[in-house]
Amino acid sequence: MINDLLRNVSTIYIAYGVTDFRKQIHSLCDIVQSKYKLNPYKKEAFIFCNKKRNSIRVLCYDKNGFILAQKTLLDTEKMKFQWPRNSEELRKITKEQLNWLLSGLKIYPDKYFKEIEINEEKIAI
Repeated sequence: MINDLLRNVSTIYIAYGVTDFRKQIHSLCDIVQSKYKLNPYKKEAFIFCNKKRNSIRVLCYDKNGFILAQKTLLDTEKMKFQWPRNSEELRKITKEQLNWLLSGLKIYPDKYFKEIEINEEKIAI
């Protein structure tokens, strides 16, 4: 559902730290504008997490209005989103990283394969 919502979005941002989920669309737009100095009316998505890390909200503008979607985990004793809690900043993530987040994985894995540039002169056949 959230992936379908973000199909036409050009950029995805996550708001590090926690967000008070009593805030609704207008308050979240105010946070985007005043705290992060971004325009919430662009084709961008902003993702927020609650203090318990068991629920996320996605705010995005769609042609003539805002959409606020929420995903809440059912088994909150065992499951939590791997949410970066150490900062109050906003970071860009890819759609692949969003899928990792929604699956319970870290958006910045500890280990991963690094891209290698191949220089054709150094290839021994």
